[in-house]
Amino acid sequence: MKTEIKKGNPLALLPIGVFLLLFVGSGIISGDFYKMPALVAFLIAGGVALLFNRKESLENKMNIFCKGAGDSNIILMVIIFLLAGSFSSVAKAMGGVDSTVNLSLSILPSNLLVAGLFVIGCFISVSMGTSVGTIAALAPIGLGIAEKTGIPVPLIIGAVVGGAMFGDNLSMISDTTIAAVRTQGCELKDKFKMNFLIVLPAAIITVVLLTVITLKYGGLTNETYEYSLIKILPYLVVLIGALCGVNVFALLGSGILFAGIIGIATNAFDTFGLIEAISGGIAGMYELSLLSMVVGGVVELIKFNGGIDYVLYFITNKINSKKGAEFGIAALVSIIDLCTANNTVAIVAAGPLAKDIATKYDIDPRKTASILDIFSSCWQGIIPYGAQLLTAAGVAAISPVEILLYLYYPGLMFICGIISIAFSKNTSQKIKSNNIA
Repeated sequence: MKTEIKKGNPLALLPIGVFLLLFVGSGIISGDFYKMPALVAFLIAGGVALLFNRKESLENKMNIFCKGAGDSNIILMVIIFLLAGSFSSVAKAMGGVDSTVNLSLSILPSNLLVAGLFVIGCFISVSMGTSVGTIAALAPIGLGIAEKTGIPVPLIIGAVVGGAMFGDNLSMISDTTIAAVRTQGCELKDKFKMNFLIVLPAAIITVVLLTVITLKYGGLTNETYEYSLIKILPYLVVLIGALCGVNVFALLGSGILFAGIIGIATNAFDTFGLIEAISGGIAGMYELSLLSMVVGGVVELIKFNGGIDYVLYFITNKINSKKGAEFGIAALVSIIDLCTANNTVAIVAAGPLAKDIATKYDIDPRKTASILDIFSSCWQGIIPYGAQLLTAAGVAAISPVEILLYLYYPGLMFICGIISIAFSKNTSQKIKSNNIA
């Protein structure tokens, strides 16, 4: 049964434009991207979204906003934020961050630290299936490395985000991967193989770039660093558990417990100190959690007002060949991700229509699933109002815009995705009609 396309309403996308104007514009004008907090900008954007559909009562529109803000995916993400914040805080309080950083500095020359952090991020994210969880676990370590080596914080955080997006795109347990294969009707392993071959060059080039860029910092670590192996164990537990595919909630929960036990045993803090560290970690994620819910509510209003429908209609109306269909699917999921700041939502929204397009133009379902996942993930790792950059910037206490110049892997992933479409074999006949109804 074919998916019916509604024309939608282009003006419904105005809240996204208002947010970008306020958030990015104020930063450019003032030179300080903290002048306009993302939460305030999105609240104003939400107010603009409420102005549409005057036939609907304000109460009904607020219910729609609350439905989006309270979506199960949003709430689960908030819980991950709170657990990740707690783990980072407890691990830091008991000395885990310092010991892990010092061990890294002792083993590797500093010109390989950033590239190594990227590779570790790739392994963790592939195993955990969550980019946000990976960033929350590695960003504090990266921040500590930056402080002791002089390597720019945005560069290291950019490497962490890149590694996290590698696994978010490929992991067998990632919700984006599952959504992509389910909507396109292919097997996880088949999509993984095709997807992996497309993004592997991007990962290799990223490692080379990070190594070359950090060569000049090689002389900053000629000293002895002290570390305690027992205080590194919580990170090893999280890493090994991630590699074994342990559920992210169980993983972060056990990490908090283990780090707390070690902290008490080593007299880093007492029971009340542990509680205070957990509380502090949770408090540090309040703004991010609120922002996620507000974004969810605004996106739901945009969808209700016809913004997403317009994006679907506009993209599909331009398709008239197989290669054009592949580029159309890439553009479709990209624009939806830019509008929703959630790659899983983007795949779920674009997936059914992408399936219709793939069937009509004889596109391999594995290729379609890979396109959906690659392009939604690369944009998700770039937009400054997405959960990934907001989490990384929150941990590092910098503006997400400062990280943009160092997002090598997401940018290279985008280029590899474009190349895979542009140079793919096109043996099917051009189809005259492009109406999908």
